[in-house]
Amino acid sequence: MIQDFRLPDLGEGLPEAELVSWQVAEGQTVTLNQTIAEVETAKAVVELPSPFAGTVATLHAAAGDVVEVGSVLISFDLPGAEAESRVADPVSTPSVVAAAASATAGSGAPSPSAPEAPVEEKSQPNLVGYGAAPRSTARPQRRARAGAVSGAAAASDSAVREAAPHDAIGAHGGAESLADALLDRPRSTPPVRRLAKDLGVDLAVVAGTGRHGLITRQDVEAFAKRRDAAATTSPEVARAGIPSGGDDGSRTTRTPIRGVRKHTAQAMVRSAFTAPHVTTFLTVDVTPTMELVASLKRDRALEGHRIGILAVAAKAVCLALGAHPELNSQWDEDAYEIVQHHDVHLGIAAATGRGLVVPNIRRAQELTLVELADAIGALAETARAGRTTPAEMSGGTFSITNVGVFGVDAGTPIINPGEAGILALGAIRRQPWEFRGEIALRDVMTLALSFDHRLVDGEQGARFLTAVGDVLREPGRAMLLR
Repeated sequence: MIQDFRLPDLGEGLPEAELVSWQVAEGQTVTLNQTIAEVETAKAVVELPSPFAGTVATLHAAAGDVVEVGSVLISFDLPGAEAESRVADPVSTPSVVAAAASATAGSGAPSPSAPEAPVEEKSQPNLVGYGAAPRSTARPQRRARAGAVSGAAAASDSAVREAAPHDAIGAHGGAESLADALLDRPRSTPPVRRLAKDLGVDLAVVAGTGRHGLITRQDVEAFAKRRDAAATTSPEVARAGIPSGGDDGSRTTRTPIRGVRKHTAQAMVRSAFTAPHVTTFLTVDVTPTMELVASLKRDRALEGHRIGILAVAAKAVCLALGAHPELNSQWDEDAYEIVQHHDVHLGIAAATGRGLVVPNIRRAQELTLVELADAIGALAETARAGRTTPAEMSGGTFSITNVGVFGVDAGTPIINPGEAGILALGAIRRQPWEFRGEIALRDVMTLALSFDHRLVDGEQGARFLTAVGDVLREPGRAMLLR
């Protein structure tokens, strides 16, 4: 029996995910909870376990495809006994309930002559046990058209028709507009979708000549040839997003904004235009801290622990937040209240190939310097591997970003949404500095604190930054803070 598995809500209410790679192939036998695919949401790369033990019948998407939550991702051919058990009780396996969601395919088909009635699906658990329920297997019904389309719809249709090559229009003629026809996802096979992606072809404007309008390989190749020929002479096609050279012969590359980079961009824009940012700077002689770090590296008892300036700064931030809790607060817009957090969930910004991620260390104020260093190392390694989970990037209360590793002296960091402040660590430079009444070469670093002025006054921000600087200037002062 064929059983479909639909893309579940991955825990953050996100509407879609990009398929990074398949870990199985059609015809392959899989076991329960075996990893079948890797998908990337706006926050993390997630491994999907198989909810069934059986044979892979069909892969409904190709690597690089963006799949909506609730859409069929993969179909399995299940053994008869197990299939019957699944249909009778599709949520009977606890491990699958906790790991993935599936939608049970109907056993019968409606009569062609009878109108389709909406089928009420039994609510299924999703990947992490909460979130949106799988969507109905029935295709959405269009509202009956009342003659001519509205002015806005007609203008939209006209713009699409003018921009798209004309073979995209022929299959959608008659009473329906092109915009209505594009409401349904183009029907094609995974190899064809992969070919379309390689050629830069949008399947939404390709007319399918296969059975029931299926888009074939020949359709995609023919469309690409006509598009390439038209791109050199048609500015309308270029405006539609089709790759082409500029009038001056220059070439460009367009990269879709997806996943982590899309989420980061949206979050930063929301933060920059919601929270009134104020940034204050402090340049500190951190020579004693660097001497402490060097001595800890030589300590054989600490061999295997990478304790650096970031770990010491993290410890200094935790101590300073204890003395200045207003920097560990959140602005509740709905309740119009200031929420002060008692625990420090410290975010550590990490640059990865997928974009900037900020996983956080839970209850960082309870950790020793060595434990903080180990936690930072683990977060960085996980982030670089693309394995940071959505939970690890949610619920932070304050963040640190180390721009000094890129040779930058200072900057004005943007506050992570929902937090009161973020501290940027600049590069440590050996330079002349006044020390005990004389000029000496010292290790100097600039700290930059951005804070939400709704939550933190200028005096409070300055005192917090001074407290952090005092610890880095004289690590022994940490003994005075709690």
